[in-house]
Amino acid sequence: MSHMALNVDQIREDFPILSRKVNGKPLIYFDNAATSQTPQSVINTIVDYYSNYNSNIHRGVHALSQEATDLYEASRQKLQEHFNAKRAYEIIFTSGTTHGINLIASGFASILTSEDEVLVSALEHHSNIVPWQMLCERTGSQLKVIPMNEEGELVISAYHELLSERTKLVFVNHISNALGTINPIKDMIAAAHNFGAAVLVDGAQACPHLKPDMQDLDVDFYVCGAHKMCGPTGIGILYGKEEWLQKLPPYQGGGEMIDQVTFEKTTYAGLPHKFEAGTPNIAGGIAFGAAVDYMNAIGFETIASYEHELLSYATEKLLEIEGLKIYGTSDSKTSVISFNIEGIHPYDIGTILDKMGIAVRTGHHCAQPIMDFYQIPGTVRASFAFYNTKSEIDALVEGVRKAKMMLS
Repeated sequence: MSHMALNVDQIREDFPILSRKVNGKPLIYFDNAATSQTPQSVINTIVDYYSNYNSNIHRGVHALSQEATDLYEASRQKLQEHFNAKRAYEIIFTSGTTHGINLIASGFASILTSEDEVLVSALEHHSNIVPWQMLCERTGSQLKVIPMNEEGELVISAYHELLSERTKLVFVNHISNALGTINPIKDMIAAAHNFGAAVLVDGAQACPHLKPDMQDLDVDFYVCGAHKMCGPTGIGILYGKEEWLQKLPPYQGGGEMIDQVTFEKTTYAGLPHKFEAGTPNIAGGIAFGAAVDYMNAIGFETIASYEHELLSYATEKLLEIEGLKIYGTSDSKTSVISFNIEGIHPYDIGTILDKMGIAVRTGHHCAQPIMDFYQIPGTVRASFAFYNTKSEIDALVEGVRKAKMMLS
C-alpha cells in the first residue's frame, strides 16, 4: 500500500544535500544507518543560534546567556517529552551514543566486583562491546555473550539461561546497525529486572525509525545520538532512571558539574549537571530539539510504515539478482539490507556504486563479531530513510547488477 500521508517529493525539498550530484549523477543516499541527512529547518536552528544567541549557558547573568540557557533547557524538555522520561533531569546531554555508553561503564566500575557478571548481545556495535570489556578488565567481572542465530536474531532461550543472581548489567541494542534486527527489548528488560540487573539499551539505530517510551520499556539507561535522527553530529542523550543516576559517580570533573569546590573537598551538582562537565555543544543540543520536532511533525508511525514499504520493495528486487545473499532475515527488522554477491568483495561493489552516485556502506559496520559469525569479511549495507524513493531503489538494483557483471 502507498502512503498518501507522506509526500516524499515535498519532504525531499527540505534536505538541500539531496539535490547534489556525485560523479555527475544525482546523489542517492543509502547510508542513513551511519548518519541521516539534515533538513533545512535544523540547519537554520544552528545558524540562528550562532547568529543571535551565541553565549555560554547556565552561568551568565547577561541576556545572551539567559536566552541561550532557555533554548538549551527547552530542548531538554522536548527530548523528555519525546522519550517519555519521568523528569527532564533524567535526560543527560552527551556527545553521542558512545559517550553515553562509556559514561555508564565508568560509573559501574565503582559498583561491580569479581563476583559479578555482565551480559552483552552478539549483535552489538563495537561501542557496546569494548567499554564493557574494559570495565570487566578493571573490575574482574565476567563478560558473557547472548548468542545469535542464522536469521540474525538473538537466541532468547539462551539469554534466559545466562541470567542469574550474579548478573548485574545487561547491554543490548534496540536495533542492530549491521542487520536491522529489532530486538525484543521490553521482554529482555523485564527478565533482567527479575534478577535485579540493570539494563542499558543502545537506541542509536532505533530512534530514527520508532519512538521508544522510557516508562513503558521500564529501561534503566537508554542512549542515542542526534545525527541519525536528522540532527547534527556531536550531540546525543543518555536517559537514566533518577535512582541510578543518583547512585553513579560523575564521569568527568570540571565546570558546571560542581556544587562547592575547595582544595580539601568538592561536592557535586544535582542532576543533570553532575554528568555535564564543561561547556556543552549548545547549538547541537538546541538543534537536536529542532530535529525531533521535524520528525514528529511527519509522524513516527508514518515514517515506520513508509520505510517498511521501502524495505519490502528493496528486499524483493535485490533477491532477483542471482548469487545475492541477504544477512539478517528476521521478520522483525527495520529498513536496513546487508548483502553480498557470491565471489565478490563488498568493497568492490561499494566502489562501483559510488561511481554511479549511490552511497552505501561497506565493511564490518563496527560489528566484527557478526561478520565472524557468518564467516564473511563484511557486507554491502543499504539503509533507507523516509526521504528515499522506490525509483532510487531501482537505481541501486541496476547498479548492483552492473557491478556484478563488471566484477564477475
